[in-house]
Amino acid sequence: MALFHLAFNVTDLDATRAFYGNLLGCAEGRSTDTWVDFDFFGHQLSCHLGKPFDSAPTGKVGDHDVPMPHFGAVLPMSDWRALADKLQAKGMDFILSPQIRFEGEPGEQSTMFFTDPSGNPIEIKGMADLDGAFAT
Repeated sequence: MALFHLAFNVTDLDATRAFYGNLLGCAEGRSTDTWVDFDFFGHQLSCHLGKPFDSAPTGKVGDHDVPMPHFGAVLPMSDWRALADKLQAKGMDFILSPQIRFEGEPGEQSTMFFTDPSGNPIEIKGMADLDGAFAT
């Protein structure tokens, strides 16, 4: 299995640690005074101090305009549901609240969009069968 690596900018490492580590439950890896790594659902995120990328709701998916660019993870449905419940209980300000899209179609999925404290948009998908991520 190959791991995915994404490096991007954040504005505050303490807020980043609280969000990715405490809220999302991502284990912290290596760090310096200017960056910190996280195990983001089995993949490596490197959060560096700097200006976050610009995003805009230009991605048309179903009936929604989603922020582009964005990143995220595809989780087994039980893990997705547990995270969605946790974020809702914590009062997450969702861009797109937890919901099902493409119901009954190939690639049916649960999805939610939110931002980290630096405004980086994140999508977390849930699928009953992870092979569905590539269904046509």
